[in-house]
Amino acid sequence: MIRTIVMLVFWVACLPFAAVFGFPWTFITGNVNFLYRMGMWGAWTGVRLAGVKVETVGLEQVDPTRTYIFMVNHVSNLDPPIVLPLIPSRTSVMVKKELFRYPILGKIMRIGKLVPVDRGNREAGISAVREASAVLRQGVNMTIFVEGKRSWDGKLLRFKIGPFYLATEGEVPVVPVTIVGTHEAMPKGRFEVKPGLVKVIFHKSIEPQEFGPRDCLMEKVWAVINSGLPPEYQQSLPKVQSI
Repeated sequence: MIRTIVMLVFWVACLPFAAVFGFPWTFITGNVNFLYRMGMWGAWTGVRLAGVKVETVGLEQVDPTRTYIFMVNHVSNLDPPIVLPLIPSRTSVMVKKELFRYPILGKIMRIGKLVPVDRGNREAGISAVREASAVLRQGVNMTIFVEGKRSWDGKLLRFKIGPFYLATEGEVPVVPVTIVGTHEAMPKGRFEVKPGLVKVIFHKSIEPQEFGPRDCLMEKVWAVINSGLPPEYQQSLPKVQSI
């Protein structure tokens, strides 16, 4: 519990520095890179202070000069602060649209090319896919937790179909990513972080010419992410869900 508190205190302590230096610089220059690097360093350092060690596999296959959609499994609140700092170049994510209503924060997220999404509204989901497509065209990666929510048991949930519309319509290569170990470190429903090793597996990218039909791509990504999980968490059949 002490390590968890240290992590949270560290993150809270970083906020004033970001507010005093990062936010004004971003507003003045219209460039989010300084604030982005600050946020990624803070996220990564906080997780390490909690006693979580991270091992990466296959990251050398990711070309930092290319634009990708990273599709990741999701079991813990630790997943974003572990995975996002590992992406070689800047990445965008989808964020609850309510956060964009805060004037300063909303403006910063817009500058940072974050994409608002209303998960309970199909039409809004389609709009989010269009906005994400525009972000990709600007050379910014997208990182998507493709199940849409955290798994309770460490096994893959049904995939949302929106990310696959995004990939096939934008013809952007997809990198399946498997996170192993965050379910043990901080499963859904538990506040305390248990120190341990987390492995992040960056699988070989699936190129647009390999996609096939949208459902076929979904099955490929499901199979690859599933293959990186420990045997006790693996399943035999892909599961699919609408936007």
